[in-house]
Amino acid sequence: MSRSRQAALDDVGRALQGYQRTVQAFDDVVARRLGVGPADLRCLDWLSESARTAGELAVATGLRPAATTALIDRLTEKGFVRRNASSTDRRRVLVELTDDGRERVWAAYGPMVTEGQHLFDGHSSAELDALRDLLESMSELTERHRSRLETGQ
Repeated sequence: MSRSRQAALDDVGRALQGYQRTVQAFDDVVARRLGVGPADLRCLDWLSESARTAGELAVATGLRPAATTALIDRLTEKGFVRRNASSTDRRRVLVELTDDGRERVWAAYGPMVTEGQHLFDGHSSAELDALRDLLESMSELTERHRSRLETGQ
């Protein structure tokens, strides 16, 4: 006898919760090892993709501008980031990872990223595209509800 759809959804929900918990626990260990706080680690994560303005980092981390400035100052003092004038607009300052900062972050996450790529062996491009679409939809759902809570609705 096959399981009900609801039982399958329940199992997926529990597996997702377990995955979220392991990611959070891993990030907590990485933050301690790097000597940074949770918001600092989120900032480093965003900067691993590209340089950002302080305003973009404030939105990404959920911090107020003054707290974001303090966060950038902390990460600069620890050698993770630097401020640079934008090449297209001299009034705009971008925050970017230093080479040393990128190396330290990669030392923590790189082995897992490299090993994790093998989890996708045997999956077709179509399956990977479907997974990407599902993850993007889940992220959009989470962002909607984060916004709902932030606005007090």
